[in-house]
Amino acid sequence: MGHLTPLQRVFLAVALVVIVAPFLWILMNSFKYQIAIYQGSWVFEPTLSNYTDVLFSRRSRFSDNLWNSVVVAVTSTTIVLVLGTLAAYSLNRFPWAPWVSRGLMAWLVVFHMVPVLTLVGPWYLIFRHFGLYDTLTGLVLTHVTLNLPMAIWLMLAFVREVPREMEEAAEIDGCSRIQTFGYVVLPVIVPGLIATGVLSFIFSWNEFAVALNLTSRATATVPVGVAKFAQEYEIQHAQMAAASILATIPAILIMFFGQKFVVRGLTLGSVK
Repeated sequence: MGHLTPLQRVFLAVALVVIVAPFLWILMNSFKYQIAIYQGSWVFEPTLSNYTDVLFSRRSRFSDNLWNSVVVAVTSTTIVLVLGTLAAYSLNRFPWAPWVSRGLMAWLVVFHMVPVLTLVGPWYLIFRHFGLYDTLTGLVLTHVTLNLPMAIWLMLAFVREVPREMEEAAEIDGCSRIQTFGYVVLPVIVPGLIATGVLSFIFSWNEFAVALNLTSRATATVPVGVAKFAQEYEIQHAQMAAASILATIPAILIMFFGQKFVVRGLTLGSVK
C-alpha cells in the first residue's frame, strides 16, 4: 500500500467496496426476518431462524444439497487432477507429433469457450439412454468434462518447470518411468496440484446450469438448492440469503488456504 498513489488507492477502495458490499448485504439479510427485508430496515433484531430453517426444516433439503455438492465436487476434482496431470506429463515428456499436441491444446481452448448450455441438450439425451440422468455419477462426468481442459493447461505449465535432468538422474539410479514420475515429478508439482484442485473444486461447487437441467430434487446441488427458495408464488429472501452464505463458506475456506498457489498457477510463465 505504501507504493500506491492516491488515485490507485481510491480505485482499490472502490473495487473493494464493489466486491465486498454485495456479500455484506446478503450476510445482513441472512440475519433478518422476512418483514425486515421487505421494509428495508438497517436496524433490526438479528435472528438465527433462517439458518435453522435452511438446515433443519422438513420443507428444506439444503443439507442434502450440500452433501451432493461435496460428493460431486470432491469426486470430479480428484478425477480431473489425475487425468489432467497424466495428460500434461504425457504431452510434455513423450515424443508426440507436433500436430497432435498442438491440435489437442487448441481443441481444449476451443472447447472451454463453448457455452455450457449448448452441451446440456446432448448430455440429457445421452444420460437418459444410459440411465445416468438424475444421478450424481452423470453430474460428476459433466464436471470432469468442463474442468479438464483448464486442468491440463495449468498442469502443463507446472510440468514444464520440472528440470529433465532430475528425471534423467533418477533413471540412471535405476528408477522406472512410473517411479520417476511418482518420486521426482509429483513432489515438485504439488503447488500446481493444489492450485488446479482449488480452481476445479470451486468451479464444480458453483456450477449451476448443468445441475439445474440434469438433476431433480433428490440430486440437486447447492446452487440449485439456493435457487429453489425463489418459488412461483413466493420468494423466501431471508432463507435464500442464509443458504447463499452457507454455500460460500467451503469455497472461501479452500480459496483462503490455496490462494498463493492459485496466483502462482495463473501467473506461471508470464515472467521469466
